[in-house]
Amino acid sequence: MLLTKYTHSCIRLEQDGRVLVLDPGIFSESATALAGADTVLITHEHPDHYDGDALAHALSTLPDLSVHAPAGVARDLRVRAPEAQGRIMDAAPGERFTAAGFAVECFGGQHALIHPSIPVVANVGYLIDDDLYHPGDALIVPDGVSVGTLLVPVHAPWSKVSEVVDFVVSVRAPHAFQIHDGLLNEQGLAFTESHIARIGGLHGVKFRHLHAGQSVDI
Repeated sequence: MLLTKYTHSCIRLEQDGRVLVLDPGIFSESATALAGADTVLITHEHPDHYDGDALAHALSTLPDLSVHAPAGVARDLRVRAPEAQGRIMDAAPGERFTAAGFAVECFGGQHALIHPSIPVVANVGYLIDDDLYHPGDALIVPDGVSVGTLLVPVHAPWSKVSEVVDFVVSVRAPHAFQIHDGLLNEQGLAFTESHIARIGGLHGVKFRHLHAGQSVDI
């Protein structure tokens, strides 16, 4: 499986001619990530993970594209792209489905708390082909599975470094790459990632930084 990292939390997966995209948001190169996509998974409604305009356009130009997202996102997208309603599905924790040949299992439930005055929204983490886990904006450890490749939200208004490190140690995936890095400059990112790599390494996790547009086989 070929993984391509785009800015912030957007990931593109390619295998045997099939393409799955996760969280194309307004910080990401959404048009590039979505080109020729078969399936899109959205973790939650915040615009840094859900570029509604870009996704509606993709649905209008890619007649076989399907989207799985929490109910609120799916509802909004059906309004934006009414002609594609039949290709927009709700996703919720505990569900399993196959999309464009990729096996998908859903975890989580809620977005991490930013502040008590800010409403909490639904958040769904996705395990792809029993290997790759994208948690969205919540540090939910998936139960009952062994993750091979973990996508780590390295920085957010709702997290701190110790929580991110504990998440990496708890999941203990052999391989990990960063996501949710669009709000950090190079110095801040290097500082945070050094802690993740050092402490995660003590528990068998090999952490690697990917630049925007960089691809790696997993």
